Amino acid sequence: MHTEALNEHRWLQRLVGEWMATGEALMSADQPPVKWEIPERVGRVGDLWVQCVSEGEMPGCGPATTVMTLGYDPSRKHFVGTFIGSMMTYLWAYEGDLDPGGQELTLRAEGPDNTGSGKMVKYRDVIRFTDDDHRTLTSHVQGSDGEWTQFMSASYRRVR
Repeated sequence: MHTEALNEHRWLQRLVGEWMATGEALMSADQPPVKWEIPERVGRVGDLWVQCVSEGEMPGCGPATTVMTLGYDPSRKHFVGTFIGSMMTYLWAYEGDLDPGGQELTLRAEGPDNTGSGKMVKYRDVIRFTDDDHRTLTSHVQGSDGEWTQFMSASYRRVR
């Protein structure tokens, strides 16, 4: 089966390359944010998918590897993807959409809350290009009051 790449697939190809990410994450409400710097390699999986692999010292986790896959499903009319990390046992499943300007991809997921209660909560990751060599990623969690709280932010600079 051959599938033609659509504009959404071509948008994902903007991610392909080697990046350096610097960011900060809130590990708990009573602690200051933890700063980090981690390289990321984004490769093509044909013309329809990308795979983002980060390996390095993760805040609060030690040495770790994360893998994100992203694609676009024309039948669902949404971006789709997964996220795994060597420091966790949960497989995250994404569904998302581009903003009308085509610079920001919002990915939605459901996963375990970070308090250890075992409850499932909603998450939102936002990838935003500022230009072809710079992008940001912000991660948010929805509280029981319905409000979204940002708990992680990162700036990515293309290395090559």
